[in-house]
Amino acid sequence: MTRATTIRVLLALMAASWGHAEIIDRIAVSVGNGVITTSGIDREIRVTALLNDVPADFSAASRRATADRMVEQKLVRRELEISRYPVPEASAVESEYAAFRKARYPTDASLESALKEYGITEEEIKDELLWQLTLLRFIEVRFRPAVQVSDEDIRAYFDSSVKPAAEAAHPGEPVSLDDYRAQIQDTLTGKRADQELDAWLKQTRQRTEIVYHEEVFQ
Repeated sequence: MTRATTIRVLLALMAASWGHAEIIDRIAVSVGNGVITTSGIDREIRVTALLNDVPADFSAASRRATADRMVEQKLVRRELEISRYPVPEASAVESEYAAFRKARYPTDASLESALKEYGITEEEIKDELLWQLTLLRFIEVRFRPAVQVSDEDIRAYFDSSVKPAAEAAHPGEPVSLDDYRAQIQDTLTGKRADQELDAWLKQTRQRTEIVYHEEVFQ
């Protein structure tokens, strides 16, 4: 084979490789100046499926729902950067990851088998756990302080939800609001903080140019 022929072959292989990369890693969603790729969506599906102990679902509906979650991640991450909210260190997930691994994959072999089955790495699991912790921290700092829960709110929730459940579980036993007050307040605060997050995400979506490339979700 001549030198010229060799170069032509190499160029053809490189072009084929580039073309293949474009096919498997296309842009799925444009979010402001950032993008979400098809490979990123697939990776998110795999990691989430392993954490939830369910088969990975690559259907069009699943990919679209995953893309929606990733758009929200992009918006929150941008807010974290702009407003300089405190974020947890990577080491913060080590204990959570250790507990997860001990409960689900107590041996190296079982973990390696699961990672191979889902096509992901330990670092990708840790990254997902770190993101979950980061989101919780963001909600805690950004939204929970503004939430107000009144005594009337606590009483209403106790009467409608807690008291009936407690009486059904322990017939004939007295049920006191004071025994559940702190738990109810924390529950209502969490729900309302989540509602504030949803409202913020809706407003932020409206202010951000977000383009779904529908052809990749067919």
